[in-house]
Amino acid sequence: MKKYQSWGHYPYAPPAEAKVISWRDALPELDKLDKKVLPYGLGRSYGDSCLNEGGIVLDTSGLNRFISFDEETGIIRCDSGVSLAEILEVVVPRGWFLPVTPGTKFVTIGGAIANDVHGKNHHVAGTFGCHVTQFELLRSNGQRLLCSPTENADLYAATIGGLGLTGLILWAEFKLQPIENSLIDKEQIKFHNLEEFFELADVSDRDFDYTVSFIDCLATGKNLGRGLFMRGNHDRSRYRSSMVPKKKLPLKAPFDTPSVLLNKLTLTAFNTMYYNTQLVKRTRKLVSYDPFFYPLDSVQDWNRLYGDDGFMQYQFVVPFDNGYEVVKEALERIQASGVGSFLGVLKKFGYVESPGMLSFPRPGVTAALDFPVRGTQIFQLLNELDQLVKVNGGRVYPAKDARMSAESFQAFYPNWRDFARFVDPQFSSSFWRRVTVNTEPEQPQTSSKARGKQKQQQPVLTNKQ
Repeated sequence: MKKYQSWGHYPYAPPAEAKVISWRDALPELDKLDKKVLPYGLGRSYGDSCLNEGGIVLDTSGLNRFISFDEETGIIRCDSGVSLAEILEVVVPRGWFLPVTPGTKFVTIGGAIANDVHGKNHHVAGTFGCHVTQFELLRSNGQRLLCSPTENADLYAATIGGLGLTGLILWAEFKLQPIENSLIDKEQIKFHNLEEFFELADVSDRDFDYTVSFIDCLATGKNLGRGLFMRGNHDRSRYRSSMVPKKKLPLKAPFDTPSVLLNKLTLTAFNTMYYNTQLVKRTRKLVSYDPFFYPLDSVQDWNRLYGDDGFMQYQFVVPFDNGYEVVKEALERIQASGVGSFLGVLKKFGYVESPGMLSFPRPGVTAALDFPVRGTQIFQLLNELDQLVKVNGGRVYPAKDARMSAESFQAFYPNWRDFARFVDPQFSSSFWRRVTVNTEPEQPQTSSKARGKQKQQQPVLTNKQ
């Protein structure tokens, strides 16, 4: 039976029931249901924004049909359950690419809109929502509303980045970007500390559409913030358009990594090894888009590497004015806490404004860090980082959150009450209830393994529309 959980496997918050949505003209009467509902795509949200404990999830993975594709203009329309991977298979051979893509292609279009995902090209293209021309939204009262920048514009803005709370997106239309071939002209530069990262980021944003860096979160002293800086552009050679990249069979994480193996010593060793995989200062080569944009997708179920207790990803953004100081202090606090983290991701957001009311990106520096769920130390650390981000005018990404307090969320997103006016009364999520109802900081929960022993019941799966 399908398990409805987040990618981080934390918290354990199973729904009572799941309704599979397979056709746009065969939909459940949402206002007749006795529990709150929430759309659920491929479950790649890290925290509890995709969870609805004790409620009903609307499984949209069956809404996976293409509706139209204009190869001249790059306008594509499809069901909300179509994944980015499925779109790439269709459009790349025809000379088109996604306008914005996150670090995994196993995300549905509905999820990309609901989380207003961003990618390596935010400084030139903004978020995914910037390229959405229109979509159809099903409200619980049965209304099917066409939403665009000019029609039902308020719901359009609330739904982009609205975490699935404004209704069920049935289909969406968005504009692709043209490419000559499937290759990326990639440069990778080894940098020795945080200062060097900021220097590289400043010059790279002018000439490269895609920039990102992986940093060693546990390096100290003069090596604080060292890492590998990747930058690239789509290759512009027409004669390579007929080249078909070889597909590699994905690896698979066969089991959950034992918790005892995930400690500061092993994490430090991994980070050091990864940093030293590149022996020279700079490399340049043509690569397929797949390993450039989706390196983690090459390992199926890579989340199992964090063990059965799960993990949390913490992503924040702070303004440019004090970006260096905040990132430096965040890394120092992580090291002082004794809580280890695998490689972090560090990049700059640009000034392209998203149409979404609750969209996360803003001009500034953003860092994303993964932490295994181990005891109470991690919760204390992340609460401290929340305060650091808050006093420096930043915010935390709701789509990757699993524990921030209602007080923190409401400080990060002071317009949340305006957004709440557009939340459908029949829709809710574990995340939304946590950050709007509770006023006390969330307490750490027991591990998924322990919870699983206490409660083995799975949601009832139905397909009655």
